[in-house]
Amino acid sequence: MNLWYKNINKSKLTPPSWVFRIVWPVLYTLMFLALFYVWGNNKCFPYCDAVTYFFIQLFFNLIWTTLFFYYKKPKLALLDILFIIVFSIITYQKFYKINQFAGKLLLPYIFWLGFALYLNLYIVAYN
Repeated sequence: MNLWYKNINKSKLTPPSWVFRIVWPVLYTLMFLALFYVWGNNKCFPYCDAVTYFFIQLFFNLIWTTLFFYYKKPKLALLDILFIIVFSIITYQKFYKINQFAGKLLLPYIFWLGFALYLNLYIVAYN
């Protein structure tokens, strides 16, 4: 694990690292199942703006780790997670209009993002 991360102040609610290795694959699976249900729906096929919002939030999601762990920029990562949340909520709304089940598949991800926001905010506030 990153020595920098190991030595910073973290919330007592920070899960052990093995939890992240379980949670994220589950969340990514749910996200891509949701995308599959939406993109294959006649309301979206061959393409719709819901898919665009999905990929925008995914872009911000994928750069968070680099900002936080590689560049050691928790404030910038905090800003990034706010973008992830905003675009994920928009994605949820657009997915829900196309396929309610697909929208609901994004809810665990959005809730986890809220928890991740808290963890990131704690690190910014106490380091």
